[in-house]
Amino acid sequence: MNAPQTAVQATPRTDARPAAPLPLEARLAAVDALMTVRLQEASLAVDVNSAGIPLEPVDLADVVRAPLEAEPLPITWYPTPVAALLQRAQARMQVGGWCKGATADEDGAVCMYGAIRAEASTSAHASDAMAVLLEAIRRRFPGAETVPSFNDAQHGPHWPVRLLGEAADLANARDL
Repeated sequence: MNAPQTAVQATPRTDARPAAPLPLEARLAAVDALMTVRLQEASLAVDVNSAGIPLEPVDLADVVRAPLEAEPLPITWYPTPVAALLQRAQARMQVGGWCKGATADEDGAVCMYGAIRAEASTSAHASDAMAVLLEAIRRRFPGAETVPSFNDAQHGPHWPVRLLGEAADLANARDL
């Protein structure tokens, strides 16, 4: 057998204590630097891989096909007078638009009160509709004082239209 000519010495053992952990800020900075390098490399790879691809602008009119205006759903009118009045007021607001600060504007938009007043056949029905509407408003917004103050505090037609519908449901449930 062939024996090695020189002896190999093992390195002497040293006390292998674990290094003190880095503080959180230093670890976060190291990870941030690593991620920055990786993102730069990925961006460069995308640029290199897509350099020879000719790009044409996309005409969204060819891609997106949707109706310009949705067809309104047919309305089944409630049989009770106050509920039907609130439904008509809601429909008037949806078609004519919503406004605040006045019962109606020059373009035909109406506030909640203006829509009810325009659709009411009697002042008694209008009064009952306003009472039911105020209750519907207070169910969702307990701090509301009056229908006009609630209407004027809104920034768009979403809640006025929705609450007219909820008041119509409430009036129908009460057979008003």
